[in-house]
Order: sequence, then structure tokens, then C-alpha cells
Amino acid sequence: MPIDPYILLLLGTVGLAALLPARGAAADVASGASTAAIAFLFFLYGARLSTREALDGLKHWRLHVTVLACTFVVFPVLGLAARGLVPVFLTQPLYQGLLFLTLVPSTIQSSIAFTSIARGNVPAAICAGSFSSLVGIVVTPLLAAAVLGSSAGGFSADSLVQIVLQLLVPFLAGQVLRRWIGGFVARHKKVLGLVDRGSILLVVYTAFSEGMVQGIWHQVSPLRLGGLLVVEAVLLAVMLALTWYGAKALRFDRGDRIAIQFAGSKKSLASGLPMASVLFGAHASLAVLPLMLFHQMQLMVCAVIAKRRSKDPVEEAGEVTVPAPPAPSRTAVGTGSRSR
Repeated sequence: MPIDPYILLLLGTVGLAALLPARGAAADVASGASTAAIAFLFFLYGARLSTREALDGLKHWRLHVTVLACTFVVFPVLGLAARGLVPVFLTQPLYQGLLFLTLVPSTIQSSIAFTSIARGNVPAAICAGSFSSLVGIVVTPLLAAAVLGSSAGGFSADSLVQIVLQLLVPFLAGQVLRRWIGGFVARHKKVLGLVDRGSILLVVYTAFSEGMVQGIWHQVSPLRLGGLLVVEAVLLAVMLALTWYGAKALRFDRGDRIAIQFAGSKKSLASGLPMASVLFGAHASLAVLPLMLFHQMQLMVCAVIAKRRSKDPVEEAGEVTVPAPPAPSRTAVGTGSRSR
């Protein structure tokens, strides 16, 4: 099972923030740099997303509506239901982070990679992930305002203005300029990918530094972390089952069911971390912890499922074809670290 190397970097960044948190003037510099990094991240997201491909995907609207419903309706409902686990399994801050996790959009790259390994509908996975990311920029903050309210670091009209300025405006700017810079972005994909990851590491360092200075990590114990892992494992198992058997009940074929399962059961670390930083402020460190743990868990579990699905017999033209064992793939592990 893959251990996402990027998770190790994130954990190392958390450790650095615990040992050497930014304070005073350094904290102001880190906060300003983090704000700029978030805006640049969403500018790149806008520059990468092909509007034409997304519009072409509307032809398969039933699949995309199903994925969006799983991501922004079923997930949040389960998150609200988990409120009954406080305070037995979860503390209130950890529950808020878990609830925020359920509001985050789906991934793009890892959904595509796992769908490809399992021999599912890859174009559908591309469009589903793109739709989810696009919709999430608007829907996730609105859902956070509705279900988290004032608990989201003092969520207010000022927070909405920050979201628009830091997330939506840069994204739209990237979309507008994509016509001229899209080729450059595509040619320098690897370099800009490193910029992506470095920006997110900066956001994590700033958030966890603020948490250390505020002393909020005294609220978390190993027992509480264990309870959080159990809850997230159950959440992932429920969503994997609902997306697979629900898609079957809706009469989707095998390829579409695979795309729905992988796109509808996962959450994006790359989109969620910057959003949490804007929404939760000094409390972002506890808010992103459930998302970081869920991200690694979903990669490990979905990698196993994708390999098993790749061995399923597939009916083609009335014949049943049993595929040969697939060659080891680097795509699932390498792409997962840049999940959108």
C-alpha cells in the first residue's frame, strides 16, 4: 500500500512548526507569504482547468450530478451525523475539522489514476474531478458558513470577502488568462507542481505555528487521535460502499461505477488546506488534521481497491475477458500526492 511521500513532508513541516513556530515579526512575514501562496495556488488551479473539457463532460450529466451529490450532500450529512460522537470519541475542535473535511471538493489526479488502474471510465473521472473542484471553490465556503457558522474561526462577512479575494478572484484570473498562459503552465508542469507543494507546506507551517503559539495542541491526546482515525475509517468505508452500490442501483455500467466510486469517495488535500487556512485562521491546525489523516487513508485503501478492480472480468461484445495481471504502476502513488 502506498505511503504518500508528500504526507511525510507535511508531517515534517508540522514537526518544524512544533519545534520552531513563527513568532512576532516572523509570524507576520509567514502569514503574509501564506496569503500570497494561497492566492497563487488558486490562480494556478484556474490556469490548469480546461473549461472546454469541463463543458464537454456535461454530456454525461447523470454521472457528474451523482458525484457532486456524494461530495457535497451525502458527505456533509454524514459529517453532521457524527456530531453525536462528541465528546465520547471526538473533541469539539476535532469534530469541526472532521465536518470541514466532509465539505471539501473531490480530488482530480488520484481519482484519475485509480480509475485508470481499475479500467474504469477515465474521461468521466477527469470531468467529475474538475467539476467538483470548480464547484467547491464556491460551495465549500458557503456550506462552511451554513454548518460551521461562527465556529469557523469567527466566520463572518469579512471571511466571505477574504474567500472571494484569496480564492475566487485568483481562480477566475487564471481561467481568463489560461488562453495565453495555458501552454506555459502545461510545459512547466513539474516545476509548477513543486511550487504547488511548497506553497501548501508554507500554509501548513503557518497554520500549525499559530496553533502552537495559541497552545491549542494541548487539546489533543493520543486517545483522541485514535478515536478520530476510527471515525474516519468508518466514514471512508461507508462512502466507498454507497458510491459503488448506489451507482449500481442507478444502473450505471462498470466503468462509470468505478469513476463514481473513486471521485465520489475522496477529498482534496490541496484544495482543503488553503481553504481551511482562510476559514479557520489561528484554529486551522486542528481543522486540517482530520483532512491530512483522511487523505493518506483514502490513498492506501483506494490503491488496494483499484488493483482488485483491475482483475475483474469485463464483458465485451458478449464475451467475458479476464485481464492479465497489471504491471506495477507509479501513477497511483506519484499522482496521489498532488490530489486536487
